[in-house]
Amino acid sequence: MDSPNHDTSFMEAYKQKIEQMWEDRQLLEDPSNQQIVKEVVDQLDKGRLRVAEPEEDGWRVNQWVKMAVILYFPLQKMQKVSVGPFEFYDKIDLKRDYEAIGARVVPHAIARYGAYLSKNVVMMPSYVNIGAHVGSGTMIDTWATVGSCAQIGRNVHLSGGVGIGGVLEPVQAAPVIIEDECFIGSRSIIVEGVRVHTGAVIGANVTITQSTRIIDVSQPQEVVYRGEVPPRAVVIPGSYPKKFPAGTYQVQCALIVGKRKESTDHKTSLNQALRDFQVDV
Repeated sequence: MDSPNHDTSFMEAYKQKIEQMWEDRQLLEDPSNQQIVKEVVDQLDKGRLRVAEPEEDGWRVNQWVKMAVILYFPLQKMQKVSVGPFEFYDKIDLKRDYEAIGARVVPHAIARYGAYLSKNVVMMPSYVNIGAHVGSGTMIDTWATVGSCAQIGRNVHLSGGVGIGGVLEPVQAAPVIIEDECFIGSRSIIVEGVRVHTGAVIGANVTITQSTRIIDVSQPQEVVYRGEVPPRAVVIPGSYPKKFPAGTYQVQCALIVGKRKESTDHKTSLNQALRDFQVDV
């Protein structure tokens, strides 16, 4: 996934200031401090800062950047925004300059200022919230939503009606991360900081939270994951029996039925990977 180039001195100076304002909100009354918050959000909008970014051994969450997003809201005034015959009333501006960005944005797609869209992103009528980061070549299909601070990798396909959860508070909470080359099937929901690793394929109507059991049933012995979908895993919705005082009932889970072949071209195999296991897209 793309990682921004940082000016270390800029990062450290702004990080210190934002953390001070987080602890003492009276500091927000200073116009110079207000400008710092606005500049951090502008850097998010341009992709020069990220709420979370990949490292060699995983991901680092930049809590201070999330703090800046939260501090940004009280600085903004409610205002009317008119787009042709449509009217909105909100604190956050709409994202602009899609032609310069190189993103294709179809009416009625909406991204908020402070969200980053990389070159060759395609937004069908969909929604991307402030703090989110969307990598190059990704398709956000009709009525899909990308929540605040979610991190979406390169060449990802978020199918129709997909819900990617957002997170601002608590600031220590990790955002949802969908890594490169993933396919997320129609009406799937991924929330609560779940991480979907590179090349994974999620079938239609799969819901994954931090407490969801993600069970690999492709081998003689099951393996259970929580909060993470392994690389290239092919996942479908499932259920398992659980005893309650009133009786035994089926509880939702996610089933890993196999792995997408590395030898197959990513773009042509997204749908095929599901069909190989007789799974509806």
